[in-house]
Amino acid sequence: MSAAAATFVRTDEEWRRLLTPEQYYIMRQHGTERPGSCALLHEKRQGSFTCAGCGQPLFASDGKFESGTGWPSFGAPIEGSVTTTVDRSHGMVRTEVSCSRCESHLGHVFDDGPPPTFLRYCINGVAMNFEPA
Repeated sequence: MSAAAATFVRTDEEWRRLLTPEQYYIMRQHGTERPGSCALLHEKRQGSFTCAGCGQPLFASDGKFESGTGWPSFGAPIEGSVTTTVDRSHGMVRTEVSCSRCESHLGHVFDDGPPPTFLRYCINGVAMNFEPA
């Protein structure tokens, strides 16, 4: 557990009460939502995308782009808001993205995004909430 996450602890029972079954599966069991299934995919207003588990701001709306993948995609997170780890599940090697505060699974990051970062943070929409500016 990271130092930041050590200050934000919930029991499994608390997570199950707080999150919907789909959110729990994705955020606590490292699942993935069906592509195109979340309303945040089409969110275009100014504001920020926050962790559905702890409320930490994760991504600014001006960094969101349409990747055609069916998941909300961002060029970069808000500094310090996410951590990454190597994910070797499903017979492939990917980079997993988690909330730096509560360590909830958010999605994955790939190196096929647009300039200037050339990164694509491919994030499960149900793992986030949107807060308009």
